[in-house]
Amino acid sequence: MLKVELHTHTADDPVDTIPYSTCDLIDRAGALGYDAVAITLHEQQLDLRRFIPYAAERGIVLIPGVERTIEGRHVLLLNFARGTEDVRTFDDLARLRANAPGLVIAPHPFFPASVCLRGELARHADLFDAVERNAMYIRGVDFNRAAERFAARHGKPVVGNGDVHRLAQLGSTYSLVDAERDPDAICAAIAAGLVRVESRPLAWIDAARLMSSLLLAGLVSQRVTAAGGAACSPGAT
Repeated sequence: MLKVELHTHTADDPVDTIPYSTCDLIDRAGALGYDAVAITLHEQQLDLRRFIPYAAERGIVLIPGVERTIEGRHVLLLNFARGTEDVRTFDDLARLRANAPGLVIAPHPFFPASVCLRGELARHADLFDAVERNAMYIRGVDFNRAAERFAARHGKPVVGNGDVHRLAQLGSTYSLVDAERDPDAICAAIAAGLVRVESRPLAWIDAARLMSSLLLAGLVSQRVTAAGGAACSPGAT
């Protein structure tokens, strides 16, 4: 079984202010025993070629991806060779799926935010391969329950993701996938339901710290560049 994280952001993200580099994320994931990580920046699919050797040295398989806003709602598109940045509507998503292999995941679908899929997930259920259990929850307050009920009704696998915007988010919720160490094999195994979620609620104080950090970052207009990122490869941030 491979320990896998499928929803992460780094300082390369064009939308969010993230205080660590792609290399920092890889280092932390390696230290925590992850076998594979998908980099899913908002709106833009990061070219992973310069990071693949760095990740391989640390035992990490990188999976290409993007968290794309489709008709105002966030959708994770993983392991598509091309075309993800042209997807703006659910009709576009249907065409992408018809023309190229890849994995479509519903991230945090029932969380209380305007960018979450909510009713759109049911309207377009056939376009999604899996549903996310998001790490941001505490005991007694868990917006993932609706996602799990949806997945059960529609026969969709559930994946565990950190939706990582801070390195401290790695490790509390993740996926165990029965697959070979290869992006195609991992995505195929998830689509086939060969995945198990490991998840534990955040402590109140940890959740509060994370929320404070994320809210503060939203007030910061200037991007934060993580120290040490250049050690990964030329051009990395």
